[in-house]
Amino acid sequence: MGDPVLGMAHISPRPRSMRRHRHHRAAWATPVADTQEISRRQQIQSLDHARIRSVTDVKSSDAPVELIFVHGALVRDGDWWWRRAADLLRERTGIRSRALALPSCGEGTPEQVAGGLVADAAALRRELDDVNSAIVVGHSYGGTVIAEAGPHPAVAHLLYVSSYLPEIGQAQAAIMSDEPDPVSIGDNGDGTLGVAGYDAASFGARFLQDADETTQRQGWERVAPQAAAAFMTPTSAAGWRGVDSTYIVCADDRSTSVELQRAHAARATRSVELRTGHHPFVSRPDLVVDQVQALL
Repeated sequence: MGDPVLGMAHISPRPRSMRRHRHHRAAWATPVADTQEISRRQQIQSLDHARIRSVTDVKSSDAPVELIFVHGALVRDGDWWWRRAADLLRERTGIRSRALALPSCGEGTPEQVAGGLVADAAALRRELDDVNSAIVVGHSYGGTVIAEAGPHPAVAHLLYVSSYLPEIGQAQAAIMSDEPDPVSIGDNGDGTLGVAGYDAASFGARFLQDADETTQRQGWERVAPQAAAAFMTPTSAAGWRGVDSTYIVCADDRSTSVELQRAHAARATRSVELRTGHHPFVSRPDLVVDQVQALL
């Protein structure tokens, strides 16, 4: 594979703005936020903000840091995706990891599934309420969840892996709409979307090409439908602003273009490029854990 690290892209304050991407949206990709959805979002955020204040009052200032992993779109079982990195991180540092279950991917009640991005962000805020200090890792769509979750006093650092740092008002579908070779996604007809036209072999070749065949098959078994609202809902917060962050650009990623990754990496505090596919915490957990350790 050669030297996996291509080099630090920059270690400088994030620029005030980044270049704009043209957005030619498909009909299904147009962000939608009706009155009921906005009301539901405000109610959830109001409750969560109250919860954050009460939890912060009783937290111990010397509690150890923990890591929270937020997985990407159209899959389930974050524990499996992060396990190799979690085990290595625990071995090296003693830091414990927890993986967020995303309601929009079917990891919650039917009502939570329908909540899409708003429900996912609320789930992350609840998880943060339970820790004193956290490094939050966002993979792919997980970065959009971090943004929507907004600021939280427990967040010490953010680590993005082939992910997104959207501005307020951006929806996941719009972010991806200019990709030159977009992932094929189909409407399931029940309010959810799913990957379309893939089987175990083609999924592995695109998303896990640097992992072994057994791992590729196990990843395929965790593909799941996801609420369309996860893709269609514009963000109402930018939780990455004002927080120390590192972005891992996956230079051999066949899912998210390197150009789109670098554009979002420009919003992070620093970035590094690794010669990996879309899931380096699966194929090269050592390289990802190196970046976590650099934050300690």
